[in-house]
Amino acid sequence: MRQMISALVFAASLAGGAAVAEQTTGTVIELYTSQGCSSCPPADDMLKELASRDDVIPLALHVDYWDYIGWVDDLANPAFTARQQAFAEAAGARTIYTPQMVIGGMDHVIGSRPMEVMDQIVAHNARPDPVDITMSRSGDTLTIDAETVQNTRGDAVVQLVRYVPEITRNITKGENAGRTMAYVNVVYSWEVATVWDTSAPLSLQAVVEGEDPIVVIVQDGTNGPILGAAQLR
Repeated sequence: MRQMISALVFAASLAGGAAVAEQTTGTVIELYTSQGCSSCPPADDMLKELASRDDVIPLALHVDYWDYIGWVDDLANPAFTARQQAFAEAAGARTIYTPQMVIGGMDHVIGSRPMEVMDQIVAHNARPDPVDITMSRSGDTLTIDAETVQNTRGDAVVQLVRYVPEITRNITKGENAGRTMAYVNVVYSWEVATVWDTSAPLSLQAVVEGEDPIVVIVQDGTNGPILGAAQLR
């Protein structure tokens, strides 16, 4: 799903000058990965390629269930494991695995299969998003405005995501021992900002600190289809 809206720019005062961030929208791609997974590096590399595009919002969520096999992933968060498990349960699956990509909150693909991933991106980008989002930032205050552009009714969950654009790790044990891995768009915070009654437009302010990119995701529940997403980076 790609939201066809105009790019929004804003200026944030910084010491020595002004920083300009641009709003982009696109299909959310969640990669569930682990430093301790020998099958994950090809998917991690694919996410790097996707991170250079402006029609997708790729996010790396490191999970903790491989920590017992010799290398503890210091980027992992049990909450991300729980999110992946919730997606699996919603899809009727009994197990979770890495590398897995969840695209648009709907479609599950083995993360090391680039053609399948690209086909899903094309399909999702061809669909208009049901929710239109605009964001602006002034200092530590983020303003989020959203409205439905299709016949969407009921409650939607508005989530605020922060990530680090790139992190390098030297892995000395486990399945990837001896490798130096550069990970991109590594999520460290995923919080529910509010539950929104979509029968009326949304205007919301949130406190955000630091210069890391900000992603707003509007979703049908916390494990349903993503209705709209935008980021400032």
